[in-house]
Amino acid sequence: MTLLETLAVIVSFLAVWLTTTRHMLCWPVGLLSVVLYGKVFFDAKLYSDTLLQGFFGVFQLYGWALWRLGQGSVGEVRIAPFSTQDLVIGLIAGALGTVMLGGMMSYYTDAAVPWVDATLTSYSLVGQYWTARRFIANWILWIVVDVIYTGLFIFKDLNETAGLYAAFVVLAILGLRRWQTAATLDSGHKTA
Repeated sequence: MTLLETLAVIVSFLAVWLTTTRHMLCWPVGLLSVVLYGKVFFDAKLYSDTLLQGFFGVFQLYGWALWRLGQGSVGEVRIAPFSTQDLVIGLIAGALGTVMLGGMMSYYTDAAVPWVDATLTSYSLVGQYWTARRFIANWILWIVVDVIYTGLFIFKDLNETAGLYAAFVVLAILGLRRWQTAATLDSGHKTA
């Protein structure tokens, strides 16, 4: 445990909690968290996760812009519809990313667990994209990914980060419920 990891945990928790409430501050706080975790993961030789933080930085900017466009009349962020096509494309993209990144990391680096790391990285990118697009399904994917990440970080002796990802599971469940409620309320207002 380092001071850097502790700070990364606090900032990341805040960013995800803000996302569950659909608050626009989730994006700049998220940018700070990816910088902090980029360094933590590099030091732990989790290179796919280090690379993931760079992509997350881009997605933070993308999500921030999309959410600004997706605000309702009183500033709330509206939930977007999610199709079977969105699901299939996301799952295929995650699988292709796993094969490409896992192969590179296992062949070219001394990554600790290249295939697990690559799988989690690829599907985290899908989850971040779905979050930016305001799809409720992002929370289901995050629950699965964060459960596995918790085990990975325990294995790598990143105990504070493992605790954070266990908390992320709880936040993802909370986010799923909050977003489902918001979507139901939004659809009720459209029909009224």
